[in-house]
Amino acid sequence: MEEKQSRAWEPVQGKLMTRWARDVSPDNALPEYPRPQLVREQWMNLNGLWDYAIRPLEMEPAEYDGQILVPFPLESALSGVGKPLRPDQRLWYRRTFEVPEGWGGQRLLLHFGAVDWQSEVWINRQRAGGHTGGYCPFTLEITDLVNGGSNEIVVAVWDPTETYGQERGKQTLRPKGLFYTAVSGIWQTVWLEPVPQQGIRSLKLTPDMDRQELCIQIQANGEPADELIFEAAAYEKGIRIAYERCRTGEPLRLQIEHPRLWSPDDPFLYDLKVQLVLHGEPVDTVESYFGMRAFSVEKDGAGVPRLCLNHEPVFQHGILDQGYWPDGLYTAPTDEALAYDVMLTKKLGFNMTRKHIKVEPARWYYHCDRAGLIVWQDMINGGGGWNHLHHIILPNAFGAFKVKDDKYKVMGREDPANREQYKAELKEMVDALHNVPSIGMWVPFNEAWGQFDAAETAAWLTAYDPTRPVDHASGWHDQEVGDIKSVHIYFRKLRMPNRIKGRAVVISEYGGYSLLERGHVWQEGKEVGYKRCASREELQHAYGRLIREQLLPLVGKGVCAAVYTQLTDVETEINGLVTYDREVVKLDSGWITELHNELRSGSR
Repeated sequence: MEEKQSRAWEPVQGKLMTRWARDVSPDNALPEYPRPQLVREQWMNLNGLWDYAIRPLEMEPAEYDGQILVPFPLESALSGVGKPLRPDQRLWYRRTFEVPEGWGGQRLLLHFGAVDWQSEVWINRQRAGGHTGGYCPFTLEITDLVNGGSNEIVVAVWDPTETYGQERGKQTLRPKGLFYTAVSGIWQTVWLEPVPQQGIRSLKLTPDMDRQELCIQIQANGEPADELIFEAAAYEKGIRIAYERCRTGEPLRLQIEHPRLWSPDDPFLYDLKVQLVLHGEPVDTVESYFGMRAFSVEKDGAGVPRLCLNHEPVFQHGILDQGYWPDGLYTAPTDEALAYDVMLTKKLGFNMTRKHIKVEPARWYYHCDRAGLIVWQDMINGGGGWNHLHHIILPNAFGAFKVKDDKYKVMGREDPANREQYKAELKEMVDALHNVPSIGMWVPFNEAWGQFDAAETAAWLTAYDPTRPVDHASGWHDQEVGDIKSVHIYFRKLRMPNRIKGRAVVISEYGGYSLLERGHVWQEGKEVGYKRCASREELQHAYGRLIREQLLPLVGKGVCAAVYTQLTDVETEINGLVTYDREVVKLDSGWITELHNELRSGSR
């Protein structure tokens, strides 16, 4: 039966594909361990072929329509389906599994990396729980719902995209220009994990390079017991360099003497082992890693506010990364592909990337940590507000929106529930990514997309995570608060902004120079871009002048970071330095690396 299912699956034909797509099959769909900062030996990957059905909202499927390859989203070619999900429909998934014999006597956790957007889960026809929000992981305990034989999982997903005001990034039901194909359903790894009755639920790792210590806050499952002890040890190249123990409920502080500091030039990571001990015996062990580093805004010798890494000014030259794939949409076809974008960004001489209104799987951040690539992490935006799409009516810059020809319910930012959902998802994202060494900036709002209470949001975020700067409003409606003055500059010469008010200046988007590479585009004849170039030679000349004549002179005046648009082409948008299928780098890699090294040398 498994063999027959494997033969039945194939990608949707006629789509632009990457070279990694040929490595995808139902037997090896993203098989890597999905959570590198909390690793246990025992786990079961549930990626592969699931039954699927698309039905009206109030209808349950009596039978299923076919099979879908999880974790590729419904609309993608690699899912094997390639169909859209309308707001008046629900997407259903079903598969079975058996619990391995050696897992008996433990709690059983069902993990979802991400499901877009609102999901409910049943195990053996009993409701296990649900989740709202399309970008962050969630976990359900299913210990009491499983049996010793075959167990059934059913997942139902509703995803109304722009018709409901949810956080959705660049997704739209009508892809055009700067907005792309919607993504629905499971799009990150699904997996099972057995954990002890008394076990480690989570780790919160906060490095403090000034005190030369790592603060570890540990949450445990099960009933609290006075005899429970946490033990933690840090390792440098396999050698234990620090060890501490404490009782549950207390923070544990590991002294990391003379730490080797993480940076783009030396992305050193320490290994970490944490154990939960009961009556002198370890009952749970997890492995992790951390980096010793500090992100801050500080004044340089001339009194100019600068972005600093480890208390030293570092010019952060980054690229806008949308995280879209022609064959998997939100989901990279393989882990090798996922790492490729990170490694290429470093190879081209960038030391930073702005993850644009998308949260990636945990392994993407792991690749950034290992490569030494600083990440500016956008919050997912939506909820009404400014939008390019012609079929959206905007009463004002911050209010509701409606779709002319759709009858679906609309909920914009004026709705209190929508605002509370944004806040809940922001906190969920920060909690999920707190431990990532490479994240050096939070960006809660982009260009007024659903922007509201930006000053208050940034103040909360700074208090909640004081270890990273916050760009409270990237590009547009500046509230004149915080440490960052952030501007987007297209179609005109780069210049210093007005009303800086003692903040560090960042050009959080610029460039957008486009070049059409025929044979490597999503839809012939529909390409869009900002500044159009006719050849690689013209693009290289224009890009060189932009860096040398416009950006570099501004560094001495106070610009301390810049984000070029963008890493890859995405669907009909051809502003990328690389084609959408990742086959063509439009500029000579040696030339652009040398140019970027020149920029960083001139910024010192």
